[in-house]
Amino acid sequence: MEWEEARKRDGDEPEYRMPSFNFPTIKRSTIWWIVIVIVAIWVATGIYLVGPDEKGVVLRFGKMTTIKDPGPHWHIPWPVEKAEKPKITEIKRVEVGFRTIDPGPPARYRSIPIESLMLTGDENIVDIDVIVQYQIVDPEKFLFRIRDPRFVQRDLRGTMMDASEAALREVVGSRAINDVLTERKYEIQEDIKLLLQQILDLYESGLKVRAVQLQDVHPPSEVWDAFKDVASAKEDKSRLINEAQGYWNAILPETRGKKEKILREAEAYRESKIKKADGDTDRFKKMLAEYSKAKEVTRKRLHIEMMEEVLPEIEKFIIEPGAGSVPLPLLPLKDMPLQKTN
Repeated sequence: MEWEEARKRDGDEPEYRMPSFNFPTIKRSTIWWIVIVIVAIWVATGIYLVGPDEKGVVLRFGKMTTIKDPGPHWHIPWPVEKAEKPKITEIKRVEVGFRTIDPGPPARYRSIPIESLMLTGDENIVDIDVIVQYQIVDPEKFLFRIRDPRFVQRDLRGTMMDASEAALREVVGSRAINDVLTERKYEIQEDIKLLLQQILDLYESGLKVRAVQLQDVHPPSEVWDAFKDVASAKEDKSRLINEAQGYWNAILPETRGKKEKILREAEAYRESKIKKADGDTDRFKKMLAEYSKAKEVTRKRLHIEMMEEVLPEIEKFIIEPGAGSVPLPLLPLKDMPLQKTN
């Protein structure tokens, strides 16, 4: 080969030479323009837009500096500052005891027994599913006073979930199972909401509880049939009580009306008798005055009037005492036909 021939010819090793590269020459002005473009892009990364439902929280090396209202803003780009934009008008929710798999329709859910099963105050087990709705009211506290707020936003096991479950178990644990299942659901919801808000305020979480809803409350499946029988018996009891109350409400006014009618009739009868007695008294007094003037005539007149009143339908004849011991034959002129005379 040529190299070997050259070595044999020259009697020594050939000299090794490094290849040479020719770099293009860059002007100084071009370098400055590149730096300016990079700086401009870096500065432009600090532009951010705060939505109408958000608050812009600017952090400088992890410490909050300002809170911005909705609109376009700028902050010193990373790594000096960054902007968080929590949604303060959005109503978020936490599901305790279940998870929504598919909102549907039809909606599909997955039960979480470790969260939903709990003891009541009378040592019964109840299965409760709860939805807690909340809202961010203080972005600074929300971002810096609770651990990993992203867990809260994603409804995973975070501060809001733990506080909701703690409040739920405390309230249910102080109530009888009948209160939880039937009678006092609304009151229990309000108690859970109040206690949960107290816990969040103690944590300085910056969250406000808007609503607590008991989605599904029932006994465990193993004793569901027995509880259905008990609930049915209670419903029958309530129905009979309501029917009895309705009968009482219908009969009592009617009875009171009859009583008032009898009392009014008795009062009217009393008044009529009193008035009649007063009239009889006045009449007797007037008759007594006339009787004192002519006793014999008045006695006969009273006797005749009494006979007319006692025997109104009978034809009566008056015979003078001096007419004899035997009554004279009476000529029935009333019944005889009349005869015409020529």
